[in-house]
Amino acid sequence: MIDTQSIMNVLRTIDDPEMPISIVDLGLVDDVRIEPAVDTARVSIDILPTFVGCPALEMIADNITEKVGSLDGISAVDVRFVYDPPWSVDRITDDGRASLKEHGVTVPESGGKLPVPGHSGGAVELRASAVKCPFCGSDTTTLESSFGPTRCRMIYYCQSCRNTFERLKRV
Repeated sequence: MIDTQSIMNVLRTIDDPEMPISIVDLGLVDDVRIEPAVDTARVSIDILPTFVGCPALEMIADNITEKVGSLDGISAVDVRFVYDPPWSVDRITDDGRASLKEHGVTVPESGGKLPVPGHSGGAVELRASAVKCPFCGSDTTTLESSFGPTRCRMIYYCQSCRNTFERLKRV
């Protein structure tokens, strides 16, 4: 008999097409439902896209359908993209954060945006970054571009080790 844990184990083997992290560690898997039948089961999986219109969604759905559908006892796999609750970097697991860091991608700390002392909103003066370099650990980094290779990443430069690296955007 198929169970949720077996399905989650398969989903952990599916990497995001744009980043070195599984879709489970990235926090994309929102819900897994199993509808048992006589000898087989139908599986429905809800996925939270990182951004509306993410170009990797079709590939993710195809990978899920193929790999979960290959399990014994599965008659059909339905992948549904949901936007409520919205995906956030807070959903990334500790293992996922470590994997991203190994590949030069940093992630904002969990817990939401930090308030700016004495500031009630609106524009904030941008200063030297406190984003730590994933390669050398230095905090002498600067934002090079708010637009990285995908909509969910931006590019930073480390003045200490002279490497560029990516950082996931908080959405």
